[in-house]
Amino acid sequence: MSQHFDLIVVGAGMAGVAAANKCAAHGWEVAIVDALPYGGTCALRGCDPKKILRRGAEIIDSARLMRGKGIDDTGLTINWTDLMKHKHGFTDPVPQSMEDGLTGNGVTTLHGHARFVGPRQIEIDGVSYEADRFLVATGARPRPLDFPGDEHLIDSTSFLDLDALPQRILFVGGGFISFEFAHIAARAGSSPIIVDRGERPLKNFDPDLVERLVERGRGVGIDVRRNTTVLDVKPSAGGSKSPLSTTAHGK
Repeated sequence: MSQHFDLIVVGAGMAGVAAANKCAAHGWEVAIVDALPYGGTCALRGCDPKKILRRGAEIIDSARLMRGKGIDDTGLTINWTDLMKHKHGFTDPVPQSMEDGLTGNGVTTLHGHARFVGPRQIEIDGVSYEADRFLVATGARPRPLDFPGDEHLIDSTSFLDLDALPQRILFVGGGFISFEFAHIAARAGSSPIIVDRGERPLKNFDPDLVERLVERGRGVGIDVRRNTTVLDVKPSAGGSKSPLSTTAHGK
């Protein structure tokens, strides 16, 4: 017989966890499930770990801005491996801490891939659970790309988990995540390239500020290539994921 709950939350990110705790606090029988470690994108694979890497880049940038004004930044560099260890020191304890908090609040914590097998029933790795209500809080996933060789690329999650930073790195797409990561990589000693299909990256932002950002990026070694479409991705003889074959429209 299936175990019954007032609410089952699918997805243990910040939204799902907040909803589970809130409903449990009002006396509901609540369960939450995720196939990934508890914490979600923001805490484990997005906002928070990015801020740790960004802080290292900010220190490098601030020291360079004070060059000749009382600060000698000679030899100041980012040790990427140590920075990533620092990041893991923050992110690794999160899943257990979050699960302990949920359990302490009376929420049943489950692990595995959930799928609906009825209007009020889900199955998690072969075990059935019933609920009066379900909250699907599974977030989003990267959009698949449409050119040959896209399987050789990594996404933002994998970038935030790189053990070593490549000397050259190409970001496909001119969105804010590409720019954030490119500026971090540049301060860490890499040579980033951003390719964007349009005339202007960061289309939802003020055009003048975007151009200032592009110019500032150029000063630290970020190459922004507009009107550029990726044709394919082919591994090099050494097994890396470059070079890329690209074509430019209009320029």
